[in-house]
Amino acid sequence: MALEVAGSNPAGHPNSPLTIASSGHARLGSKRTVDWRTMSDDRWDAVDAYTTALLQPADPVLEAAIRENAELPNIAVSAAQGQFLSLLALAIKARRILEVGTLGGYSAIWMGRALPEDGRLISLELNPQHAEVARRNIARAGLESKVEVRVGAALDSLTTLKDEVGEPFDLVFIDADKRNTPEYFSAAVDMSHAGTLIVVDNVVRQGRLTDSDSDDPDTQGMRRLIEQMGADRRLTTTVIQTVGVKGWDGFAFALVVGT
Repeated sequence: MALEVAGSNPAGHPNSPLTIASSGHARLGSKRTVDWRTMSDDRWDAVDAYTTALLQPADPVLEAAIRENAELPNIAVSAAQGQFLSLLALAIKARRILEVGTLGGYSAIWMGRALPEDGRLISLELNPQHAEVARRNIARAGLESKVEVRVGAALDSLTTLKDEVGEPFDLVFIDADKRNTPEYFSAAVDMSHAGTLIVVDNVVRQGRLTDSDSDDPDTQGMRRLIEQMGADRRLTTTVIQTVGVKGWDGFAFALVVGT
């Protein structure tokens, strides 16, 4: 069976109408129509609220970080996404984590909690005010001995990190300005080993990723990133679309299989 998307498209959706085969392959057969208007942000939010309430116990430290981050841009990961990053770090037994884009430290707390006793997370932030908020939140979480926030342009900080003698990173999370993300990603691969997992947020951009005519620098940056990932034989990669309290977006994943 195929799905035919009808009615008004979601914000930024590039195609109208859209026919999707439920098998994942185009084929002849009957169709049923799905109206995007019934797939609203309210439903996505409700699912996030339901699952988070059941799967995440009350956490005063994270709740305090959310309150303090209210003064910052509303671009941090959601609670479910933060927990997902923590699960990834635990699953691969990450001991060294690199984050590009600290904001208020919410995602750093999630990943920092997954580190072993001798683990370390380095987070890069351009804005000094954001970094100060993050440091307060990280200290409240009792992670100041494991999590370091470095202030400055990420490309400069990454160059400094490359020059430092040390072990490669096990997990990299990139959630900073999108136009420079391909360069951040290249630096991350250079500081990886076989088995390193690199995660990039906000790649789908409400479907604008497919718009080859876009003059938006952030969309162009994400398109360059996906092309770059696909051409790099050292990587096994995928992109997963997401919906929820953060809207329609997605993550890119790259597992380094060769260096």
